[in-house]
Amino acid sequence: MRKQNIILFLLTTSFVNIFAQQKHLIGVSRISGRNVIDITDNGKPFTQFIFPDSQEKPVLYPIYAPDQNLVTRGYPVAPRPGEPTDHPHHLGLWMNYENVNGLDFWNNSFAIPASKKNLYGWIKVNAITQTKSGNRGILSYTANWENQQEEILLQETTTYIFSANDGQRIVDRITTLRAEQDVLFKDAKDGFLGLRVAHELELPSKDERQFVDDKGNVTKVAANNNSGVTGDYLTSEGKHGDGAWGTRGAWCMLFGKIKNDSISIAIIDHPKNLGYPTYWHARGYGLFAANPLGQKIFSNGKEELNFKLLKGKSVTFRYRIIIASGQTRLPVSELEKLSRDFAK
Repeated sequence: MRKQNIILFLLTTSFVNIFAQQKHLIGVSRISGRNVIDITDNGKPFTQFIFPDSQEKPVLYPIYAPDQNLVTRGYPVAPRPGEPTDHPHHLGLWMNYENVNGLDFWNNSFAIPASKKNLYGWIKVNAITQTKSGNRGILSYTANWENQQEEILLQETTTYIFSANDGQRIVDRITTLRAEQDVLFKDAKDGFLGLRVAHELELPSKDERQFVDDKGNVTKVAANNNSGVTGDYLTSEGKHGDGAWGTRGAWCMLFGKIKNDSISIAIIDHPKNLGYPTYWHARGYGLFAANPLGQKIFSNGKEELNFKLLKGKSVTFRYRIIIASGQTRLPVSELEKLSRDFAK
């Protein structure tokens, strides 16, 4: 009997430990006096939703892996030693686009001179409509995509759903865009759901690179072939490294090392999304983006979308972002399961 009691105690203790490991409370709360929503995982930093009036778009920034390593670049808000300072509009995780009725929402930042601001658009948050803590944290808001005269092109309604387990943190983003006037998303390279990652997750490069936007602005990105840069891409279609850029896939994963841990970041497209499976605007210098709208660019003219949204009509986009940490990268089998679950 004593032996049976010991076995029962061990089994019960094991079950309690497993349950405790699996239970994650996501906290979602507004920081008093600031346009910041704080998201925590069992009391530890997960991310923040920041939307100050001075910022050209709302973003999730910074973002932490389960091991509390930062997976987003610090610049321009909180620069860290050794990281690149190109593309100041790449901040955290965001959603916008390069050509909406001719306005550039993607490249807008403090670096654009006032004389050229009329060529760029802003996304301004109107209201935080829901914050809810629990096993799944929920944040909902509304925002306007505006020109410099505050004329509204699109009304945005977004819900973030945050969840976590011991090795993964998951962000689901559901965004509906409603046209307040006829809107054309002309095929363009820079879009749509974007993430700028930490320096360690860039792909090694021996050469300086130059990138030119549709207005002729040139951005130089320095070579980064050093021991601290460890990133690599893998898509659902088996594309690796720089070969992932401009290809379609149901998901794309960026993985590498930060300190002693393996870090994996995956973005999953949803079968109901326009242009599924999306094209990946996945650059080696740390820009990781899904762009279903730039089909002419990525297909070398073989496809063309030029998506039109008539006044009063809506379109919804759904994405899942997974941030994992551990001894090894996120297994493809686990990623496929997460993708199937999201598709449901």
